[in-house]
Amino acid sequence: MEFDYVIVGGGSAGSVMAARLSENGRNSVCLLEAGDDGRSIFYRVPALAAAIIPGRPKFRNWAFQTVPQPGLNNRRGYQPRGKALGGSSAINAMLYVRGHPSDYDEWAADGAHGWSWEDVLPWFREAENNVRGANSLHGADGPLHVSDQFAPRPVSQAFIEAASALQISRNHDFNGTEQEGVGLFQVTQFHDDKRRGERCSVAAAYLHPVMNRSNLHVETGARATRILIEDGRATGVAYRQGGKGKTVKARREVILCGGAFNSPQLLLLSGIGAAEELKRHGIEVALDLPGVGKNLQDHLDFIQIYRSKDRDMLGLGLSAGWQIFREAMQWRRDGRSLLSTPFAEGCAFLKSETDIDRPDLQLHFVIGMVDDHVRKLHWGYGYSCHVCVLRPHSRGEVRLAGSDPLADPEIDPQFLSDERDLELLVKGAKLTRRIMQTQPLAAYASGELYMRGDETDEELAAHIRQRADTIYHPVGTCRMGSDAMAVVDPQLRVRGLEGLRVVDASVMPRLIGGNTNAPTIMIAERAADFIAHERA
Repeated sequence: MEFDYVIVGGGSAGSVMAARLSENGRNSVCLLEAGDDGRSIFYRVPALAAAIIPGRPKFRNWAFQTVPQPGLNNRRGYQPRGKALGGSSAINAMLYVRGHPSDYDEWAADGAHGWSWEDVLPWFREAENNVRGANSLHGADGPLHVSDQFAPRPVSQAFIEAASALQISRNHDFNGTEQEGVGLFQVTQFHDDKRRGERCSVAAAYLHPVMNRSNLHVETGARATRILIEDGRATGVAYRQGGKGKTVKARREVILCGGAFNSPQLLLLSGIGAAEELKRHGIEVALDLPGVGKNLQDHLDFIQIYRSKDRDMLGLGLSAGWQIFREAMQWRRDGRSLLSTPFAEGCAFLKSETDIDRPDLQLHFVIGMVDDHVRKLHWGYGYSCHVCVLRPHSRGEVRLAGSDPLADPEIDPQFLSDERDLELLVKGAKLTRRIMQTQPLAAYASGELYMRGDETDEELAAHIRQRADTIYHPVGTCRMGSDAMAVVDPQLRVRGLEGLRVVDASVMPRLIGGNTNAPTIMIAERAADFIAHERA
């Protein structure tokens, strides 16, 4: 097979790239995706993500693990990633957050020229179909449905009221003129009559509607194993499908959209990376590019969990089966039931100190007892509140575990390797506790798991080291920039090699102050435009 463009990975970025590049009928496009087609009921019903995220068994989920983390008492972290068309947007909490405008200005200042807030805002708007309509900050004509929540629970409103009682301002749009405050998330969920309440994964938004295009060829169950390189140019991709080795050739470009773990892994397997690492695994060096896999950043997250006698939330109990059946019937009628929940309904962006210029902490309020990525289940009902440091100082890396292309990558976030992250996370945990112990939210609690409620800073730090883990925002391992450690240039072309681009969260120079799905979609929209203008 031979095409103009071969895209590796059909996740959030890959779905956008395949749809946008195939809009031009003169382009032939092939998309390789290791997972399935992303159409299952498990993807469409938001609450069913709880069956996929634990990764037991590995069900539509890469279910990666980190290497032991010294900062987390040598525990292995867990890294669920979606394995289907739509990628992690098919299993995430659907939260639509762009980050703070200054995050993108910092990208540009760091050498990612052309990626300031002014540069990227039009591409956020291009992607967006916001139920509230268009304005200077939002779009209403894009493929991605952005909705207000259909059935937020009363306990989430109590979280907002408790924070308001502590003089935290209410915020109805975290992607508006001001990020700071407390409110409900907007979510990537269909808001039209036909599919109301269904998850709007990026595949459902961009790719599924156009898969009948004659110039678009999509292969699922196709695991890329190596980039083919001839005379300093990427010319195709080797992959495995159904137990057989296959190849596909690219006349113009190979585009990697595997995410912060899989994209650097495939580069390294193809001989692109730090020469000493490649030689250690017996891989022939095609390009000595030392930044590949470095600069890994992620949001480390700490959860405080509360039991409750209130049953209007997700839980395990004698009445839970009947409740889910009843909610499923309502979801089928109008999409407005408990099954449409994003789990994380409430949000707060907070400043740890009053004199800083932007929020440095984010809270996710969840209508269930979320413990160890839903891998530890507790009988009964309850709720949780997550807190994470928005711009961590710790830096990790992604390495090869060996030369086997089917092995998982070696992921080392080096969580809490910079003590400043722990200090700020302790402050965040204390701020979270104040909200949780304030009325009307406090009235919902009938006890707290793991903690007493009056821990010292040292005790909180010990709890963080024992229970904190990712909230699923890895970025930075194929960083864009203009210096020697940059993997791609500001047009996302791999430095030193023709015909190869990386388009996904791995190119972010720094982790943004918020959730990373919306920025990844924006990156892909821009990349498709770069290519269109280069070919014009």
